[in-house]
Amino acid sequence: SRTFQLTFCQISLLGRWRCLPVPLGSSLIQIIPNAAICDENTKEPGNALDKLFSSEQQASILHVLNTASNKELETFRLLRGRKSVNIIEHREKFGPFQNLESLMSVPLFQYKTTIQVCNSILCPETGGRKGKFQDNRLLRKLIKPEIARERLKAVNSIVSIVFGTRRIAWAHMDRTLAVLDWQQNECCQFMKGTYVSSVYLQEISSVISKMPKADLYVLEKIGLSIQNPSRFPVVLHFHIMEAMLYALLNKTFAQDGQHQVLSMNRNGVGKHFELMIGDTRTSGKELVKQFLSESGLKEEPRVVFPTEKIVRYRQMFSSTGQQRAEELYDSLLQAVAFYELAVFDTEP
Repeated sequence: SRTFQLTFCQISLLGRWRCLPVPLGSSLIQIIPNAAICDENTKEPGNALDKLFSSEQQASILHVLNTASNKELETFRLLRGRKSVNIIEHREKFGPFQNLESLMSVPLFQYKTTIQVCNSILCPETGGRKGKFQDNRLLRKLIKPEIARERLKAVNSIVSIVFGTRRIAWAHMDRTLAVLDWQQNECCQFMKGTYVSSVYLQEISSVISKMPKADLYVLEKIGLSIQNPSRFPVVLHFHIMEAMLYALLNKTFAQDGQHQVLSMNRNGVGKHFELMIGDTRTSGKELVKQFLSESGLKEEPRVVFPTEKIVRYRQMFSSTGQQRAEELYDSLLQAVAFYELAVFDTEP
């Protein structure tokens, strides 16, 4: 991680937040009078929000907060995941929001976050045709086969699957980035003898029987070259695994022609988490450990683990060892990347 020692403020202009260096004693309000400004360390009382927005703006924000469904709230980038759920739950328990200050009573909404959310509601981000074209092109490289945006936006949970030569790991995650299930299975019969199809069928069927149901199943796609003869046995193994998982998990494909199984580019996930060194992807162990720690300590973690399972997951890592847990790390990272790149980033 990189640490920068800078004094800065955050500014919202047209719904986009920017961090700019600020000389001590200077006032950005004099420069940009219509921007809502929030210093990184600001801890103002909630009623200070009324001074940042006009009565008309407050009415517009409250109308959205009090009437929008969960799906409608998630169209605002800053309200995706757990925040939109918390707003709905707070509204159902305490009734409509009476003022902007009451939004700070909702879990995950501190002063700075509340200002950002209010600005994003007033000025939602919009993308031009060029941006959408680029998103589509990048998505086609990341996810195969192609899937309609409407189906991506409707996804509530996925099972992310990563397999190696001896193990299959999976992470079941919902759209709030909450981990519902996360484990791996040893498969000792792979790559023994002459790749007997019945052995693969037996092993893979056994693993699938333990997997939870989900809207989509996402497989890791490794781009191994077959030009190196020494890699051919591994390449063959991965192709057999992928084909069988597609066949066994796409249970309704013959009836509706809809893919429930997708492949996600391994290096695309690595680039998303900055795990690439040249063309080589490094281990995601430290990043997963960070996610686990933040889930127990932070009010707004990137990934939410069940509190009662955090200790067990940590023990699982220490008992399995580095090499035997790589598929486990990668299945979780792939699930997070799928939502952040293929689901959230394709929503308007």
